[in-house]
Amino acid sequence: MKKRLQKILIKPKTTIKQALKQIDGTAEKILFVVDAEDRLLGTVTDGDIRRWILKDGSLSKEINKAMNDKPIFLMKGYSMEEARKLMRSKKIECIPVVDKNKKVLSAIWWLDLFDEKFKKYKTIDIPVVVMAGGEGTRLSPFSKILPKPLIPVGEKPIIELILDKFAEYGCKEFYLSVNFKANIIRAYFNDLKHGYNINYIEEEKPLGTAGSLYLLKNKINKTFYVSNCDILIEADYTEILQFHKKNNNMITLITSMKHYIIPYGIIKINNNGVLKVIEEKPEYDFLVNTGMYVLEPEVLKDVPENKFYNITDLIDDCKNKGGKIGVYPISDKSWFDMGQWEEFQKMLKKISGD
Repeated sequence: MKKRLQKILIKPKTTIKQALKQIDGTAEKILFVVDAEDRLLGTVTDGDIRRWILKDGSLSKEINKAMNDKPIFLMKGYSMEEARKLMRSKKIECIPVVDKNKKVLSAIWWLDLFDEKFKKYKTIDIPVVVMAGGEGTRLSPFSKILPKPLIPVGEKPIIELILDKFAEYGCKEFYLSVNFKANIIRAYFNDLKHGYNINYIEEEKPLGTAGSLYLLKNKINKTFYVSNCDILIEADYTEILQFHKKNNNMITLITSMKHYIIPYGIIKINNNGVLKVIEEKPEYDFLVNTGMYVLEPEVLKDVPENKFYNITDLIDDCKNKGGKIGVYPISDKSWFDMGQWEEFQKMLKKISGD
């Protein structure tokens, strides 16, 4: 218990970037912010950090800027019934236990009290479109034999993992946009026992990352997800949908926080070619597109017929017409990518737990 607790304690002067790494490095999804005497000051979840980023907050700021400074806790001597009631009502997976001085003594986790797996989210049932028509040339030579969506990641192909994840949240209606080796994809799902409905959108020619959405006009009339066939997102899909609806977005991009270090000294010069400064191994933080989106059905009107058209074109057209484009950040560790070999190897390690 003590070792497990120490992993989720953090000091208030720690940077938000470091706090995010600490959350990613544990399975607890929460940190307790404590002072030098381990007195509780606040709690931090990935949701708190997400809200900070959406306020255009810097990751170099201290975590006490982004923490919840009114944390829920249990007092020493709590009853099990009190803990169960608090966890159920507040939908909390982990609660700190403190003494009268608010010093953190221990923590109690959901599985300490309940037999069933913690489930914060509500089920949803909206359509999901998976873009599965590409040739996957970056994964050659495997993609010359198997279509990219059927390349196995562990014991299942990536596309089955994607569908299973959405089905976990209650999604039952799936549309697979297929082109390259489409018959192999159909055959795989025809032989697979599953509890969802699969519809196929057949591209007669490659139409880009959004062109096949034209074929869904008059078929989808409510909010829907779109996902690439080579990524898996470990996040609360219900919360993503709620964020999309609450902000009245036409399109919401799910983005990942990426941290890059340039392994060289960066030279900056003035107009005369004179050195201004050498910046040694600078660090940069970016939000990058993961390939998962939430869309309103109205955007389908912008998709041209039988024309190569990317999702970035759809986003630009929607934005130019005054549509609101939202961004939902997730951590780097919540994005599994197999689009190229280096990332595919990382994904295999993540899935297998190595």
